[in-house]
Amino acid sequence: MRIGLYEKCQPPQPNNILALSDQFISNDLNQQQSNTELLNLIQWPDNPLKELQYSNSTSPKQSQYHIVNKRAKYKVGETLEVLIMAKDHMARPKTYGGDYFRVKLHSPKFKAGVTGHVKDYRNGSYLATFLLPWPGEAQVNIRLIHSSEAVSVLKDKREKHPDKVFFHGYFESNGVSEVKECNLKVSGENVCEYKDPVTGEIWQCVKPQKLPCDTWIYHSMGSFRQVTNAVENTLLNRSVTNQDIPSTESPINIEAQSTINLTSSLSVCKTGQEPTQPSGYYYNDQWISLVCMGQHFPQPDDARACLRGKDIYMFGDSTLRQWFEYLEKFIPSLKRIDLHLNYQSGPLLAVDLDYGIVMRWRAHGLPLRTTKTLTSNLHYEAAHISGIGGGPYTVVVITLWAHFTTYPVDVYLQRLARVRKAVASLLFRSPQTTILIKSANTGYKTIYGSDWLSLQLDILMRAAFKGMAVTVLDAWDMTSCHYLPDNIHPGPPVVRNEVDLMLSYICPK
Repeated sequence: MRIGLYEKCQPPQPNNILALSDQFISNDLNQQQSNTELLNLIQWPDNPLKELQYSNSTSPKQSQYHIVNKRAKYKVGETLEVLIMAKDHMARPKTYGGDYFRVKLHSPKFKAGVTGHVKDYRNGSYLATFLLPWPGEAQVNIRLIHSSEAVSVLKDKREKHPDKVFFHGYFESNGVSEVKECNLKVSGENVCEYKDPVTGEIWQCVKPQKLPCDTWIYHSMGSFRQVTNAVENTLLNRSVTNQDIPSTESPINIEAQSTINLTSSLSVCKTGQEPTQPSGYYYNDQWISLVCMGQHFPQPDDARACLRGKDIYMFGDSTLRQWFEYLEKFIPSLKRIDLHLNYQSGPLLAVDLDYGIVMRWRAHGLPLRTTKTLTSNLHYEAAHISGIGGGPYTVVVITLWAHFTTYPVDVYLQRLARVRKAVASLLFRSPQTTILIKSANTGYKTIYGSDWLSLQLDILMRAAFKGMAVTVLDAWDMTSCHYLPDNIHPGPPVVRNEVDLMLSYICPK
């Protein structure tokens, strides 16, 4: 299931979201109202049971699904409907909704896959609907990512325990060193607070006993706090998380239609295009976009020619660093310049002098799960964007989600507001700048980072940038229906297709 495919999470009509986007950078008096409207986009059914019990939770082994009105033959362009019936561990039908299923139609033979739309009837039954985009064999796959009971745990811990992931601050001066806990907010009276002069972002550390606050030199990931009890742990156990729902359904057969070509009417890839549902599909291990005329760049020279003269800025997490790494490896003439900095946080720089290509990646600002790195090298993405001149040869790629899944949603909304404002300013002064937003991708499956938590943030991100002259690259779809197992860092075939999609927008036909 891709972002926004759960009907209960469907965003409002485009005009309404554009109004929300305008409110998103409004003054403080309107911010609370704006946030409330945005939060309505991610409403999820509450679990009606007062006490969570494993036996009452949704069981992937007991749940079932079947194809509605199955036929011997289908045709490309038609839709397929699948009814999912959730049951608990005692094989009793569930009477309420809120389970998080992810669904795909796929073909191992053709290395093909497409995500489906899930409608929650809120009575224990769900309807999955699939577009049939390729001719030949296809089979349904339904996975229970989290039961509704597990979602309740994720939601509760997200809001009540934002410190379940914490960080270390390293203070050093004149041979004295101390390590203290840091986070967006730390408890206690003796606190060091650091406010970014450009964005206003705040970071806090427990005050050292012997050293002043301005001796904060390094930052690193700290550790994880146990915030779940025994029952909650059973609901999030691997045996009931990300598990296939069994079925006796045989594959379906799809025939080609001479009058149907799903991509014939697509326009070139250009800024501001809205992802469709689905936004594309895999066939022969290549992503076929249903949004625009996506291209593929099979040879290094193809990608190199596309990037000629481009000044590329990438701000985000390690899933975006994979794109930098792919291009650096794929284009031999693109050479890394060793800046002698922490690789995990960057900045990283690669150049092609003959073709005038400059490509940078750096991690977004705190919070950031990384190994020990100089705080002076950790810059907030909105501050950097504010310092970019822009223009027709400038490309800015942003992703912001993976390191925010453990925090209350309000924290993410504040960050999005600042980034959106910086992007809006950049486009105002240099409207020909190419701005690309990489969506979240699948892979997280724990209390410290879950696909459900990522889904919630990605819905908000899409709403925040709706109506702007930016493009959302739908990595969620591209990681949801590939044959490779879920991984927060997807495998080479997925990354290749993601980068090809990015290049399609940088160099439209």
